[in-house]
Parts: sequence; C-alpha cells; structure tokens
Amino acid sequence: QVQLVESGGGLVQPGGSLTLSCAASGFTFSVYGMGWYRQAPGKQRESVANMTRANKITYADFVKGRFAISRDNAKNTVYLQMNSLKFDDTAVYYCNRPLNLVNWGQGTQVTVSS
Repeated sequence: QVQLVESGGGLVQPGGSLTLSCAASGFTFSVYGMGWYRQAPGKQRESVANMTRANKITYADFVKGRFAISRDNAKNTVYLQMNSLKFDDTAVYYCNRPLNLVNWGQGTQVTVSS
C-alpha cells in the first residue's frame, strides 16, 4: 500500500525557515514525480512545488525564490526547504504523486506566527 509520511512542521516566526520531509513507500519512488501541496483553514488544497522523476522542478508563484524542493531516491524521500516564511504560509503541508491524487498522508502542520 502507498504510504506517505510527512514530517518537519512546527511553529516558526515570520522570516524563519523550516525543512519538511516526506517518506514514501509502497511504490517505486524513483519512477514517479513528487509534489508538495498545502491546505490552509477554509481554503482548498493547492500545489506548492513539483519535481519530476527526471528532476524537472516547478513552483507555485507564491513560493518562488523562497522554497526549494529536492528528492533523494535512495531514501525514498522528498524535501521542501522553506525560507522567508510568511503568515500566509500557515497550512497543513502534504506530499503526493501529482498524477495520483487519491491517497493522502496525515500532512504536517506549519504555523507562521509572531
């Protein structure tokens, strides 16, 4: 079964940094693109960043220049380095395969507050 376990969230001040991790299992990780998504209270889930199996990276406009996605196929893990965090970045962050948005992990809460 596909398992996606996000971690690394927490409380951080505006302008701070945080690194999220997503440990995946139940599929051949290196064959699939992976993405990060987030959902803030009262809002729909939105795409944050994506990295294909060929390492092509795309970002949502609202995180360009601040966030960086990376992956380690040997560890079946995708990361999201978040810098210059803003109040609007507060959300639950999830990872998933962009073409298989059916099963979701628990996500990890990121709260940006002073």
